Amino acid sequence: MKILIAGAGEVGFHLAKLLSFESQDISLIDTENSSLRHAEANLDIQVIEGDSTSIKILEQAHVKESDLVVAVTSSETTNITISVLAKQMGAKRTIARISNQEFLENREELGFTKFGIDELISPESLAAKEIKLLLDQSAFNDSFEFEDGALTMVGFRLSRDASFVNKSVKEAAKVYPTIQFVPIAIQRSGTQYTLIPRGDTVFKEGDQVYFVTTKDGVDELFKLTGKVRQEIKNVMILGGSKTGQQTARALNDSKFNVKLIEVNREKAFKIADELPKTLVINGDGRNVDILEEENIHDMDAFIAVTGNSETNIISCLLAKSKSIEKTIALVENVDYFQLSHSIGVNTLINKKLLAANTIFRYVRKGEVVAMTKLNTMNAELLEFIVKPKCKAENKKIVKLGLPRSSIIGGVVRDGKGVIALGDFKIQAGDRVVVCCLPRSIKKVEKLFI
Repeated sequence: MKILIAGAGEVGFHLAKLLSFESQDISLIDTENSSLRHAEANLDIQVIEGDSTSIKILEQAHVKESDLVVAVTSSETTNITISVLAKQMGAKRTIARISNQEFLENREELGFTKFGIDELISPESLAAKEIKLLLDQSAFNDSFEFEDGALTMVGFRLSRDASFVNKSVKEAAKVYPTIQFVPIAIQRSGTQYTLIPRGDTVFKEGDQVYFVTTKDGVDELFKLTGKVRQEIKNVMILGGSKTGQQTARALNDSKFNVKLIEVNREKAFKIADELPKTLVINGDGRNVDILEEENIHDMDAFIAVTGNSETNIISCLLAKSKSIEKTIALVENVDYFQLSHSIGVNTLINKKLLAANTIFRYVRKGEVVAMTKLNTMNAELLEFIVKPKCKAENKKIVKLGLPRSSIIGGVVRDGKGVIALGDFKIQAGDRVVVCCLPRSIKKVEKLFI
């Protein structure tokens, strides 16, 4: 697959890195020579120095032969222009990174596809959506919804209170035969090894486990895992960044009580005007006295989304010391994900990973409508639409010949989520959620082509 990426910033570089691991034909364009040299030295890709809105540069990058053009520069206007030009010059599909929330909310009415833009992505909006979902599922440290929650992926670390610790998957299924969930991935405590569970796989204390469940199964999971569903109402956000503002707006719409702390006075007043339902405080959120003055002890959750990863992590640890149960930190360094549980922060989120996940589904073969990478794990969760006459149609799951390093987490049929076991027959139009390790992705894709 020939992919052209415009913008060698954090999102562009990370996307190029992920795609290069899969031997895709990648071209990276940017005006900054230093960014390109870094990418060229570390990745097996072609780099082109120049303005991505230049027709000459796009021709040099063979845009007319591109299967996908991804515009992720820091300029929203530039990204839209690149996408429109690329589509007019023959690119098959285009994706533009934008920051204007109104564009996302009115994409259908504005008809971006008519201009030549197939998809709009906003890392800030993706982060805000992720934060809201994590607060809704407060006991879990990772989550993702398929088809508006018909199926939900949740991840958490098993405590000794979990009722199925030291039981195998098969034993747990016998003890709890009516439960609507299936384990899809496990990472043993203290390791970075990702395990796709089978019937004889034993759950152990300290495991980071991911499940797929139906709407009704979430409450059952709370009970069985020893987790307590904490009602989150009062939320404090540190940082008036775009992510902070969009998070506050999303939480206000869901009737959370939100306090936002911003150190820049002018910016704080501007945010207060734009977000009348949010209590905006002008101050340095790293100052313990300010947090005390703003009654941090009364908060149910603390979210740090400043532009500095270290500040966000330290602030969350400070909140933890004040007995805040739920903490979420925005980080830029993916390596920090391995440290999140050991240092005490509930969840780390990364905008470039969220953006890359959204873009990645266009790279996968078959009709992939949703995709996420599991935090800290070397595994992907993909949602395929079953096409008529594909290899999976009218076959029972047990007869599909799935690789051992993959597992079906569930199926959405007619809008309803189903935990599908071996004798479940897949039909055209079904949406099948599959978790798989990188080595099995190509085999899984072939089933849905």
